[in-house]
Amino acid sequence: MTNEDQLFMKKALILAKKGMSWTRPNPLVGAVIVRDGEIIGQGYHTRCGEAHAEVEAIRSAKESTKGATMYVTLEPCCHTGKTPPCTEAVIKAGIKKVICAHLDPHLVVAGKGVAALRAQGIEVEVGLMEKESREMNEGFVTYHSQKRPFIVVKFAASLDGKIATATGDSKWITSEESREYSRSLRARYDAILVGKNTILHDDPNLGCQNPQMQDPLRIILDSNLSTPLTAQVFRDNNVLVATTQNASQKRVNQFTKKGIEVLVLKGKQVPIPELLKKFTEKKIQSVFIEGGGRVLGSFVDAQLVDKVYAFHAPIIIGGVAAKNAVGGVGAETIFKSIKLSNVSRKVLGKDILTVGDIFNHISNDAS
Repeated sequence: MTNEDQLFMKKALILAKKGMSWTRPNPLVGAVIVRDGEIIGQGYHTRCGEAHAEVEAIRSAKESTKGATMYVTLEPCCHTGKTPPCTEAVIKAGIKKVICAHLDPHLVVAGKGVAALRAQGIEVEVGLMEKESREMNEGFVTYHSQKRPFIVVKFAASLDGKIATATGDSKWITSEESREYSRSLRARYDAILVGKNTILHDDPNLGCQNPQMQDPLRIILDSNLSTPLTAQVFRDNNVLVATTQNASQKRVNQFTKKGIEVLVLKGKQVPIPELLKKFTEKKIQSVFIEGGGRVLGSFVDAQLVDKVYAFHAPIIIGGVAAKNAVGGVGAETIFKSIKLSNVSRKVLGKDILTVGDIFNHISNDAS
């Protein structure tokens, strides 16, 4: 692939991200149509139920697309869902060559789209900027290749790993720049999850707080349903509460009467592996976990975390009784501690954000 090819695919990736939060459960996809080194059409999947990126790019073309090359961030679909197959549109448009970032992991496509194009004499190349495209759709890729949601944990802590003082004070450890960036991350995932203590102590909004973005599903872990229904997280019905048999039926009825879905699981504490099975059944492709320390620790102990966003402020809180960012049992030895890969860092005000993968599931080519 040439540098020019990379530039056109990069443009398609930038376009794809414009559909952030609106395409769920569909992936983010962008497409660019090129002739003689010039872009003659471009588009992206704007939201679920509307035209896919390939069709939008063809519609936008300022001249005939016959004989042109299409750059697309995901294999064109070949089945009829809420919209017709993109392969049919590409064939009808006379596109002579398609360069796609990677194959679609969804079983209804999974190479069939490429095969359909090649059967019509269209040249197809796969693999350009594959890593970038997979990372952009990490939830979609993991859900369809691993048959479970993509799990992300995020915490904001002091240099010594504390998320609150011994008295419970936590506002604010990190800067406004960090908090704004953290809120923007919520748009990338299907659901945001916290424990009931986070609701009780902070009464968070748990939304993107951006009218241009669609809020994720809000999930609360509450083993006895003691979270007050007056909390702002219950401002609408886009909420799921996971509880246990400790919760009274009366309390369950109070939640369901308000239109809030309650998931009752066995045990004294919400069982994480069983919870993820329920998420998979509900087609929740990705979950962004914001706390608190006990909740983060339970997912880490269960080895069910794919990615970490760790915000650190240049302060030291100290104190044995101060709250740790990650609770749970933890590693027995340094050798058994969790190692991050694909690590990157970003400066936000005076804070440092560290991002890394744990098990790196999205690099697996399951297609």
